[in-house]
Amino acid sequence: MSQILPENAVETTVLCKTYGRDQPVVALADVDLAIPRGSFFGLLGPNGAGKSTLINILAGLVIKTSGTASVWGFDIVSEMRTARRAIGIVPQELNIDPFFTPRELLDVQAGLYGVPQARRRTDEILETVGLSAQADAYARSLSGGMRRRLLVGKAMVHSPPVLVLDEPTAGVDIELRHHLWNHVRDLNRRGTTVLLTTHYLEEAEELCDRIAIINHGRLIACESTEALLRRLDAKEMTVGLAEDLAAVPEALNRFRVERKGSRELVFHYPPSKTRSGEILAAIQDSGLTITEIATREAELADIFLRLTRRPDESPR
Repeated sequence: MSQILPENAVETTVLCKTYGRDQPVVALADVDLAIPRGSFFGLLGPNGAGKSTLINILAGLVIKTSGTASVWGFDIVSEMRTARRAIGIVPQELNIDPFFTPRELLDVQAGLYGVPQARRRTDEILETVGLSAQADAYARSLSGGMRRRLLVGKAMVHSPPVLVLDEPTAGVDIELRHHLWNHVRDLNRRGTTVLLTTHYLEEAEELCDRIAIINHGRLIACESTEALLRRLDAKEMTVGLAEDLAAVPEALNRFRVERKGSRELVFHYPPSKTRSGEILAAIQDSGLTITEIATREAELADIFLRLTRRPDESPR
């Protein structure tokens, strides 16, 4: 009988975690999260927001205070062993035994997950993470970036349907980061659900089809990346001019515009209400000659800063 695949690869309901008794610290508060099967899902938030706590609960390293959580349809408490076999975690910390070689570490990890010798993919994984040449060198001799790639390899030994990457590219150079993401994308295309936390917001914007933002232990957004970017409804257009300007022409003051130098105007506008053609027509009606145009769409970083900004902070 074939297994019925779950709709959501990871699911939490009113998940809470509180540390301490005398002066309790709330790390997670009523987190309802559903990560669809097969998605490339981003979990973002400032330092201390609760991201690692959530991941560690899913991995079985932290005990939840209340609520429920499941991985691949298996409850992390009542079906603990099955849930843990369904997830691979790449942690932030470089927790590698320095007296083992990469080949030995992957074999040991596979053995811990009960992967038979005949089904182990040690050499394939070492090649994937770019460590074939270092396969038999002691882990203590590896650079920081190599150690992080070895952690990625360890998380893949049991071919989990859910792969969690907690800041996987911290300290990894650009070329190796590109190589890693190509492989992770390939895993995702073949059905692996990927959960990514990162402080490189451009990575999340490029890779993830859905993004959740957590702040002070609470989930404050969870939408498709496209929908999240539409939230800001902001665009910036820089217009170069042939003429020198001492001030912004009166006819353009109905827009939110600033003069940058003597031959450049910068317009900030909501694309849902104002068309760029309307601005360009107004510039030409003012008798100005346009020499170049550059536009900048709202980026994930803009959304992130707006949603996680403290109430007493002013916008940048």
